[in-house]
Amino acid sequence: MSQALDTPPHPTPPAAEPSPAELAARHGLTVSGARPSLPAYVGQLWRRRHFITAFATARLTAQYSQAKLGQVWQVMTPLLNAAVYYFIFGVLMDTRRDVEDYVPFLVTGVFVFTFTQASVMAGTRAISGSLGLVRALHFPRASLPVSYCLQQLQQLLFSMCALAVILLCFGVPPTVYWLLAPPALALQFTFNTGLALVMARLGSRTPDIAQLMPFVLRTWMYASGVMWSIDAVLADRNLPHALKVLLECNPAAVYIDLMRFALIDSYSYDRLPHLAWAWAAGWALLAGAGGFLYFWKAEETYGRG
Repeated sequence: MSQALDTPPHPTPPAAEPSPAELAARHGLTVSGARPSLPAYVGQLWRRRHFITAFATARLTAQYSQAKLGQVWQVMTPLLNAAVYYFIFGVLMDTRRDVEDYVPFLVTGVFVFTFTQASVMAGTRAISGSLGLVRALHFPRASLPVSYCLQQLQQLLFSMCALAVILLCFGVPPTVYWLLAPPALALQFTFNTGLALVMARLGSRTPDIAQLMPFVLRTWMYASGVMWSIDAVLADRNLPHALKVLLECNPAAVYIDLMRFALIDSYSYDRLPHLAWAWAAGWALLAGAGGFLYFWKAEETYGRG
């Protein structure tokens, strides 16, 4: 009995210290710069829609602020390109003989392809060219390529006003088919944005891609029927079937063909590739959704390293 009373009580072990992860969960802390879930990311992007629009408009306004002609260059640049292409391809190479209303045909192709070309180039430099902004502020990085594509869409709308005047001057009357131009542009904008998101991620890690892209885009332009009629070339040459399908279903060519069909009355439905609207919607969905997911997967890496 006395031995039991003399036995000292066992000391209570100290409480275990909570781990950093437990402390963070208890106080609602998250890793700085961690990639949010996809629904949360979409929500963040939507909440910054006003910033995206204002940023695109500000960049468009500042683009030609140092030039004496100012915003006139938004229209003059693609028109001058079209004039050069008309002289080389239309006059010297005489591709105009295969195309009715060749000047509206050419200018429409130049304007529409320039929209894609400029969006891709802007997307390539969206992250690597804005590192100061990316490292200073916390916001969904997809805001940058999306705003750059929106800037190019705004610039295209200025060009479309000039295109309407050109069509009227060359005897192309407005028809009810002009109402097909906005949905075609919406699909092209979705495609361009997805492609710009892909290039923004690639360009953020490999800035040299921006030096390569002009050559890739120039080759793409020549293969997209901007200056020549794809259906006329395919009719005159015995090309492999796979090459014909590749030329006709090329996304840039599809969007150009849809805009020509919408705006030029002599560009009839039989000149469109088979299931042109389905191809346009499919390319937009594939590039838009795929590009967004591809960009989101690397959200926490932008601006680091």
